Amino acid sequence: MNTAALQELGEQITLALPQTVTSALVAHGELTIEASAESLLAVLGYLRNEPNCHFSQLMDITAVDYPGRAQRFDVVYHLLSVHQNQRIRLKIALAENIAAPTVTELFPCANWYEREVFDMFGIPFSGHPDLRRLLTDYGFEGYPLRKDFPLTGYVQVRYDDERKQVVNEPVQLTQEFRSFDFLSPWEGSEYVLPGDEKASPAKTDGKT
Repeated sequence: MNTAALQELGEQITLALPQTVTSALVAHGELTIEASAESLLAVLGYLRNEPNCHFSQLMDITAVDYPGRAQRFDVVYHLLSVHQNQRIRLKIALAENIAAPTVTELFPCANWYEREVFDMFGIPFSGHPDLRRLLTDYGFEGYPLRKDFPLTGYVQVRYDDERKQVVNEPVQLTQEFRSFDFLSPWEGSEYVLPGDEKASPAKTDGKT
């Protein structure tokens, strides 16, 4: 679809769901719909079943973290219409510790997508048939894709030869930060890439 067709589709969706869709924006050749969390199932049902939409495939669910915002998270749904050869993005905003309704009844494949979002961002999904972590280990602490999650994590995993099992333990950073003064990634080679030369050392005799 070209930009005009996408804008027309966005207007159609907005007119059909005036109380639930808050915006329809076309940018970079893609249509993004924003809706309230309470209306998520109604909007997805319309996008799936309306003949002019026919977005029958849920391709992905992800989230974005905005720690400084009252509604901290955007939950993002990507859908595909094979019939229309078109994709669409639907976003809802959620405050921390507020659950989004599961969409597994509309799209069974949402089961693992929602588990991944729960595992990475800590966003719960009400009504999910089996909401538990998917990618991290048992006993994992925190949610790795939140902006306030430390890059080093909280625990490290290793194999304990004495106990003959994998164990979780607090992260231990034994190597202090060091500043390296490399000429370039190719230092030690027979040639230096242009622009990688070190500045000439200052002369100590006071002459220029």
